[in-house]
Amino acid sequence: MTGGLYTQLLDLACGAFLLAAVIVLWRRELAAIVRVFALQGIALAGLAVLLGAHEQRGDLIGVGIGIGVLRAGVLPYLMRRALTTPTRDRRHDGHGGAENRETQPLVNVAASLLTAALLTLLAYAVARPLTELNPTPATRALPVGLAVVLIGFFVLVTRRRAPAQAVGFLLLDNGITATAFLATSGVPLIVELGVSFDVLLAVLVLRILTTRMREAFGTTDLDDLRELHD
Repeated sequence: MTGGLYTQLLDLACGAFLLAAVIVLWRRELAAIVRVFALQGIALAGLAVLLGAHEQRGDLIGVGIGIGVLRAGVLPYLMRRALTTPTRDRRHDGHGGAENRETQPLVNVAASLLTAALLTLLAYAVARPLTELNPTPATRALPVGLAVVLIGFFVLVTRRRAPAQAVGFLLLDNGITATAFLATSGVPLIVELGVSFDVLLAVLVLRILTTRMREAFGTTDLDDLRELHD
């Protein structure tokens, strides 16, 4: 792979990775958010495979394939199962549509997109000293990983539905993983396996909690649950 082709493909993968995080802020339907997260998993896997192919590291290519299976296949499947689990309210009155939408986020779509732009600029400003130390194509893309970390945290704290907050947590983890790949040209296989196992376990727990919440209260809106507590 030539240097020019590698740089172009890396920029394409990073652009798709960042764009997916921004689209999560734009969409309201939880099922669509999960699909966008799956596409981001494909972009992250492509990023790892590109780094492995450029450095001729078979272990890194294997890590990229594993990331694609987990973050573009297994995790979105578990999230979709959590969204389609029938509840008593949906079986009896059929009003399940609103439960599968992020109807009232704490920050509206326009303000969220503006915040995403500001967070991306902040990521580029923070990462500038690091990129100047070793200006390779991978390190120049480092701000993309940091921007997704910030956007994931923003999604986590501004969404009211538990599934949307779970996606925010997964965006945060994807951003951390991408930052590690771009900053160090890949992480050891055992480290990535350990992190992936922890993320899978966390999603399984979140799926169980979300299902129990919907069965017990008919909603996954955390504000409604706080009102019940009060």
